[in-house]
Amino acid sequence: MAPQIEASAPVRVDLAGGWTDVGPYSDDFGGEVVNFAINRYVRVTGNPGSETGDFESNFEIPRGSGLGTSSAMNVAMAAIMSCGEDKPPEELAEIAFQMETNGGNFCGRQDQWASARGGFNHLLFFGDSVEIMPFEPMRSAKIWLRKHLLVVYSGTSRCSGDIQDSVWVDYAKGNPTVIEGLHKIRAAARPMANGLQQDRRNLVVQSFKDVCEGVDMIDTSLHDPFREVVEPLLESGSIAAWKALGAGGGGCAALLCSPSGRDDTIASVEGAGWELIEWDYDGEGVRIAH
Repeated sequence: MAPQIEASAPVRVDLAGGWTDVGPYSDDFGGEVVNFAINRYVRVTGNPGSETGDFESNFEIPRGSGLGTSSAMNVAMAAIMSCGEDKPPEELAEIAFQMETNGGNFCGRQDQWASARGGFNHLLFFGDSVEIMPFEPMRSAKIWLRKHLLVVYSGTSRCSGDIQDSVWVDYAKGNPTVIEGLHKIRAAARPMANGLQQDRRNLVVQSFKDVCEGVDMIDTSLHDPFREVVEPLLESGSIAAWKALGAGGGGCAALLCSPSGRDDTIASVEGAGWELIEWDYDGEGVRIAH
């Protein structure tokens, strides 16, 4: 038997467009997402010839946190299973997506692509195809985002597939508010990309606000676990905008602090018993330990 090897895959922060990478919306209208990978990892150990049940996984971030941990795990497993075949990251991402859906998890493709590729991603989704848009934020925008974007964990984990069920049932019924909300979420992706590429911070803030409005349109309960802490921070001006990460309903949120609001925001978050997740950018994506 071949010796065991370890693969690590980063989790991601979704900035705009999440939900629209999921079918049936991506089949009907096409989805658009902007995200980036961070230096918090899922590490998987196994043999290159292993089946999916023969792996051991270690999570640096709680599962169900809204950062794409399940997808990162599957990307790392795909890398081990494909070790020696020199597959491009996009192919590993698709293998991971198929593993996840075959396992019964209802999901889109943004998480796997971010985890496999690393860095910043601007992705278009058309049915089963993924188009990678050229995207590199200005250095000044990355420094600003790194300083002012807090990733916080509410302590409430959840299953994204379960959260999504009710939304897609309403979508299938043709609920116009849900459809309009998804359109609004998708429309926020392009300004987010432009804002980061041109260091136009007002566009980034507005994109966050538009995503929040769209999420409230598809299901107001998705933001409920965060409101008690976040709304006073908005009213005081300590944060300029925010969004739930992943499907919402608990897990993590991204808080975009105002220039002087970081300390007050951290104090409020820690006072509420939430965890501040330290992060930096990951530019490598999935990797095999040597």
